[in-house]
Amino acid sequence: MSDGQQPAPTAAASATVGARLRAAREAQGLSVAEVAARTRVTQRFLEALEEDRLDLLPSPTYASGFARAYARAVGVDQAEIGRAIRSELARGAMPLRQHHIEEIADPARGPSRGLVIVAAGIALAVLVLGLLWLSTGLFRGTSETAPVTAGSPGGAAASSAPVPAASPTPVAAGKVVLTARDEVWMRIYDADDKTLFLGTKKPGETFEVPADAKGPMINVGRPDQLTITVDGREVPPLGDGKRAIKNVPISAAALTARANGAAPIAAATAAAPATRPSAATSRAVPPAFTEPADGNTLDR
Repeated sequence: MSDGQQPAPTAAASATVGARLRAAREAQGLSVAEVAARTRVTQRFLEALEEDRLDLLPSPTYASGFARAYARAVGVDQAEIGRAIRSELARGAMPLRQHHIEEIADPARGPSRGLVIVAAGIALAVLVLGLLWLSTGLFRGTSETAPVTAGSPGGAAASSAPVPAASPTPVAAGKVVLTARDEVWMRIYDADDKTLFLGTKKPGETFEVPADAKGPMINVGRPDQLTITVDGREVPPLGDGKRAIKNVPISAAALTARANGAAPIAAATAAAPATRPSAATSRAVPPAFTEPADGNTLDR
């Protein structure tokens, strides 16, 4: 018998393993449930051992292990109990029934009930706070973007902060091409009244406005017969052809703005003073752009 173990109660030499284990348990005033808690063996297996119902145990190996664990829990020599149980199993008086092991759960291995309740409470609180944050976030946009006046708190600081001016969107210098669909007389000139083109274009002929032209403008007798593109994209015609037009800007920026609806189609404006054209040129100029006999200036 090992140190620290209590001697087994006196029993007849013929006492079975179950009887010896039950006697030792009762001598210490323990219940079967308490022994089950100590050994972590299902209580009904321990009861089968006490009743010598080895056929209710899973297998001979488990029967021996359960018996030794029981003996250790009640202070009986487990080596002697192991030999005795093997002897009983060797006699084969009680055939064993094979089934799965069922061990009691160790309470120390799982979280306590209080810990589970606390964890559930924390999770619920986090969920509620998240919902509140999301719901109040719907109103933060309007409150944060409210204008700060000079009389409101922080108004002075807000007014003193420099506000960056919105920079205009740069407009690329596009390629402007004029194509005649029919015979079209036109004069193209720049802001300095320098003529860039003067004459009649036949159907299919084109004229590309110089990219470096300063504020190019056009006088044209039949604007509806003139196709204008900016970087290959056609823009609306300059007029409906019911009357000649003049002094109409045809830079890439002006035509793009007209196409986007930013600038309406301009009506004919008064022409700047100019010298009388030569006789050859006058014959090619439409009547709308010729100088009247009373000496008024020529529309160009």
